[in-house]
Amino acid sequence: MISLKNKIAIVTGASRSTGIGTAICRSLARLGADIFFTHWQPFDETEGNGSEKDWPEKLRHELESLGVRASHMEADFANPETPALIMEQVEKSLGSASILINNATYCVPTHFRSLDFQLLDQHYVVNNRGPILLSTAFAKSFEKNHAKGTPGRIIFMVSKGPDPDNLAYIATKGALIGLIEPLSVGLAPLQITVNGFDPGPTDSGWMNEEMKAGFLPMFPMGRIGLPEDAARAISFLASDESQWITGQVIKSEGGFLGK
Repeated sequence: MISLKNKIAIVTGASRSTGIGTAICRSLARLGADIFFTHWQPFDETEGNGSEKDWPEKLRHELESLGVRASHMEADFANPETPALIMEQVEKSLGSASILINNATYCVPTHFRSLDFQLLDQHYVVNNRGPILLSTAFAKSFEKNHAKGTPGRIIFMVSKGPDPDNLAYIATKGALIGLIEPLSVGLAPLQITVNGFDPGPTDSGWMNEEMKAGFLPMFPMGRIGLPEDAARAISFLASDESQWITGQVIKSEGGFLGK
């Protein structure tokens, strides 16, 4: 059985009860990992799927009820100091992490008529600069604080596809895909694996009934993906059993046909 006992995991972007970030926190905690999660509710309030102001504290209590330690912080990736602040707070509250799940994302509709430098920069800051600098800060902390041979994990949530109304989102997620292989080579001597994870369309609160009806025929298994589907696979990638998997982009999307 997979166990993450005595490990500390960082999960970014766990602002909502129905989100993939929350499902990942729960799954890792059930396997014994202590959890540090981040959230940024101003995005949920203005451009996301709605804010749940009390959710971070509710999630912390829920995770602690599973017998693990949990802590959290607001993290605005528009601030270039945020990656360093996250690592500092993790070490103060829980200790040195060995698992990093880069789940926080920025996504607003952008097509060729609406895309401008401001929208592109907003996507880049959250989807590229933030997780890349957090990953390098994580790796440096890991190298300093963990004994040689300790397994480490970095997982980037990625996406792709031919959606003409999400140009900036897909472009910035594609940049992460391009980073994964070279970063995995650079961190392999530290025993840190680096992988991407593509969950496909997932019913995490952003789909209305019309969207669900449109997506459903493209899933040959007869249902739309759920946050828990992603969380189970990510838990395996975070475990010691996945040590020989690195530099890969894992598609876990139930045979989704809308490539």
